[in-house]
Amino acid sequence: MSEVVLTEDRGPTRIITLNRPERRNAIDIPLRIALAERLETAMADPDVRVIVLTGAGKGFCAGGDISTMERMPESVSRPRAQAAQRVIRAIWSGPKPVLAAVEGAAFGAGVALAIACDRLITAENAIFSTAFTGVGLAGDMGIFASLPARVGPARARQLMLLPQRLNGREAFDLGLADVVVPPGTTLDSALDDADRIATGAPLALRELKASLARWPSDPMTMLDHEVDAQVRLFDTEDFAEGVAAFHERRTPKFHGR
Repeated sequence: MSEVVLTEDRGPTRIITLNRPERRNAIDIPLRIALAERLETAMADPDVRVIVLTGAGKGFCAGGDISTMERMPESVSRPRAQAAQRVIRAIWSGPKPVLAAVEGAAFGAGVALAIACDRLITAENAIFSTAFTGVGLAGDMGIFASLPARVGPARARQLMLLPQRLNGREAFDLGLADVVVPPGTTLDSALDDADRIATGAPLALRELKASLARWPSDPMTMLDHEVDAQVRLFDTEDFAEGVAAFHERRTPKFHGR
């Protein structure tokens, strides 16, 4: 049986691919467990600077695999839901940026997974839809945090109450996606972006992600957090290298120390 999640390294970038193309990469239990494990492994690998998440075949992710769903008691549904949230926790709490390259369909949990990433590159003809209420669910995988953060709470409310299909261009116009590119080019575009991000200081990127993960929070508390992060970074080799490279008018070489 083929692996449900594939990984490939391109220099400092790790590509993680949902690999159930026959099911449009719908998320069943084995896939959500494998995806969380691959993300956690990549986050812990010192040779990986950036992660790109994509889907095999013609689509990104059709959402939860409805063929595996039925009415179930809490003793069964809670571990299932927690396994899905483990994926998002890995993306949000991990120190490395995660980019989503979306071709084809991103429905339900597929939308939630894509917008949970730090950058979302979409094909013009991709299709996005929240599509949770159609099967009697409200939504998960962080969508009630990530969707309002991207499009605003009022627009998020309407997208959840009245699910509609948005193409890549419409998703970009709403702020759901960060970049829109021609069909078939999302992975190449994401890899180009990853190469640019990978030149940044890893420790600074880690602190950047940790700080943004605190939004929205009390602004005064955020000021204290920013001071703590800056203090940690001032006492790193990467900071010294960045200053030296600036004075020497050369490109810095960061090593995450």
